[in-house]
This record gives sequence, structure tokens and C-alpha cells, in this order.
Amino acid sequence: MTKNIVGIDIGTSGIRAVELADAGKASPKLVRYHEVPLPEGAVSRGEVVEPNTVATALKTLWSAGGFKSKRVVLGIGNHRALARDLAVPKMSLKRIRETLPFLVQDLLPVPVADALLDFYPISESAGENGPEINGLLIAAVKEAVLGNIRAVQLAGLTVVEVDLIPFALSRAISRGSTFEGAVALIDVGLATTSIVITRAGVPEFVRLIPAGGGDVTQALMRGLSIDADAAEVAKRATGLVPLATATTPEAVIIAETTTELLNSLRNTVNYFANTRQHIPVTGLVLTGGGTELAGFPAALGALTRLPSLTADPVSSVTLGRGVDATTLNNNKGAFAVALGLALGSTV
Repeated sequence: MTKNIVGIDIGTSGIRAVELADAGKASPKLVRYHEVPLPEGAVSRGEVVEPNTVATALKTLWSAGGFKSKRVVLGIGNHRALARDLAVPKMSLKRIRETLPFLVQDLLPVPVADALLDFYPISESAGENGPEINGLLIAAVKEAVLGNIRAVQLAGLTVVEVDLIPFALSRAISRGSTFEGAVALIDVGLATTSIVITRAGVPEFVRLIPAGGGDVTQALMRGLSIDADAAEVAKRATGLVPLATATTPEAVIIAETTTELLNSLRNTVNYFANTRQHIPVTGLVLTGGGTELAGFPAALGALTRLPSLTADPVSSVTLGRGVDATTLNNNKGAFAVALGLALGSTV
């Protein structure tokens, strides 16, 4: 049986996949990668709406990309998933997972029976009633996850794992990196922005924000009465400038729409810094199409007073024969989530 595994990143506008050989070893090999677009409405904020359409796109992806393995890892990470700090009495991870439904109902927006739960341990400490394990509660609406799995199964693929997208992102970026202190990894997608703060490559804090680059496009379409293609052109040509200096309708719309996301990211970093004053945040690593908006990195850096750091997700893997290294290097940020999903496979 092949040991290859494929990480699949299902986004609102397209699907990206990365196939790795020997994902669990020290030097995994990237043997294939490819992406295909999705028609509007097939996926909404990372959740499959039209399973047959997505299945057809996946079949096209497999054929065009030459993927060999049908064993895949899916990512979740939208407004129907959450990660929250949680401290539990010290016990085995198996026992923690068994007791989660009885511990976290008040933290969930849905009944426990409608959620998939997991726990990510980070550290141990002394609590009021004895030793505790500090970590992250991971929860997702069962219906949303199972809907994505069904679409993948319709394409003839086998889902062997489901992972949180911020974890995948941190894995791809932190593997082989030597950042000092804590680093905020921020991925701005079309409809969802994830932020995971890691220290020595270990996730310490995760937030999912239901906003992304697509909100700017939608705002331009409404404000200027133009179609999506024209809005994308206007967005790229105008970029982000401070609202006080915006002199055109396009610039005003972009600045107003982006302000809330920028403030949410700043507030998230500040919350982490204020609640963990012994762990300084030293920089930001930005990925995702939304961060390519001209002026966005500078605006976020000015708000957070943190520098942008450069990461190379592909540096931690070797490239298989025939892999187009030039194209991959030019687009490696786009494939970071899919790569991280494949890297996290344990089967």
C-alpha cells in the first residue's frame, strides 16, 4: 500500500492539494501539487454547499495533477469551528477526550451532540485542586465537517484524518524555522482569517475570524455597482491606504472594509500578549491571498508594532522528480495549508 498522503485545502474559490511521500519521517518528499478553481457558490466559507460540484472538481484535480494516493487529510477552519483555552485535571489524553462532553457544554454555541470535540495539550501547571493540563479545546459543528467529508468521498477518495487549518498552517511554517519568542501566523483567505500564535513551533493560541479578502471585493461590487472581475482589478490597482488619506471611492471602500479585520487581528495579538506577559510576541508571518493586498502588511505592522517575518513552507521538504520548483516557489504561500495538512498525517 502506498505511504503517500494528500493534504486538501478546500477554499471558497478553489481547491489546492499537496501529495507527500513519507509524511511522518524527518525528510518528507513533496511529489505533487496542483489547484483547480471552484464555481461561485459551491463552497461557502470553507463549507461545501454543492457536494457533487466539489466532487467533480476533485476528480479534475486528481487527473490534472497526476495524484496517485487516494488517502487524504482534510482541513477545517471557519466560523463553525473554534479553539478555546481550556485547563483540565491532569489525566491521560484518552481520558481527557472522553470527559470533554461533560466539561465544555457552556463553551459551545451548539449542543455537545452536534459537535466534534478534541483537546490539544500544551503545558502542565499546578491548579487549585491539583495538577492541571493547559491546552486548547477544539470544536467543530459535526454537520459542516461531515458535509465536506461526503463531498470528498463522492470523488472516490478516503479521508484518513481531519485537522484544524491553523494547526496545519503552523506546522508548514514552523517546521524548519527558528523564530525567537512567540510568532503570530496569520492566514487571510477569501472568507475566513486564521491566526495561530506559536512558540518554538508549538501552537499556544488560535482564533478564527469570519472575514477575509472577499469582503473587500463584495464591498467594492456593492459600492461601485461593478461585477466581481472589475472589483478585483480595482482592489489590486488601489491597494490599502489610511482612511484619512483615501481620495477615491475605491480607496475609501477598501480602507473602511479592511479596518475591522485589522483591528480584530491587533486585538487578538494584544489579548495574547496581555494574558501571557511572559511570552513576548516578536513578529508576524503573513500568508493567504488577502495579505497580498498592497498596503495590508504595512497597516497591520503599524497597528501591532510588530515586524513581518519571512517563512519558507517548502524548505522543510525535499522536492520529488518532476516537481516544478519555480512555480511552487512563486506560489508556496498558497499551498501552505495543504502542505501542513499532509505533514500532520499520523497514518
